[in-house]
Amino acid sequence: MKLPRRGLYAITQPEGKTAEQVIAEVEAALKGGAVLVQYRDKQAVDGEGLAGRLLRLCRSYHVPLIINDSVELALAVGADGVHLGRDDGNIAAARVKLGADAIIGVSCYNDIARATAAVAAGADYVAFGRFFPSGSKPLAAPAEIGTLREAKRSLPVPIVAIGGILPENAGQLLAAGADLLAVIGGVFDGDPFEAARRFRALF
Repeated sequence: MKLPRRGLYAITQPEGKTAEQVIAEVEAALKGGAVLVQYRDKQAVDGEGLAGRLLRLCRSYHVPLIINDSVELALAVGADGVHLGRDDGNIAAARVKLGADAIIGVSCYNDIARATAAVAAGADYVAFGRFFPSGSKPLAAPAEIGTLREAKRSLPVPIVAIGGILPENAGQLLAAGADLLAVIGGVFDGDPFEAARRFRALF
């Protein structure tokens, strides 16, 4: 499945929730207009089971599912791709395992040089952040809006912004060059359908 060029990139918030709750929330976000979904679960009990269910759900909406951190899990369930952080292995190895059509995204924090190297190594998108205080990553180093502008000027792949993004503060990120807005709490802390609908209106 192809990587969308613009839109809401919804990232799961499974902590303290049943699999049924996670599925229901993600479906609400898809109905609201999310164009890309990432399964992120730092304390997964049955990661493969939930990821498989999310994949089937995303397929029914023709939306790609990305797996956070784990090439192995992405391979096991046949997900559309993987998102790699600083310690999650290299792009070339992920490409060999997942194939030419897989979507591979890379966290670049506030680092244009890292993003440039990632694109040269075959990344399909690069993600910068956090841009605002974030409940899911309270200790993450802040990123600068200027980094988005520079990335948009110099890189040929979609630019993702992440970190504390809400419909109220997202406009400045889009104006600076973000193509996709990666959101956890801003979608799943309240009504995911309504939040996704409000994000979709920004595009």
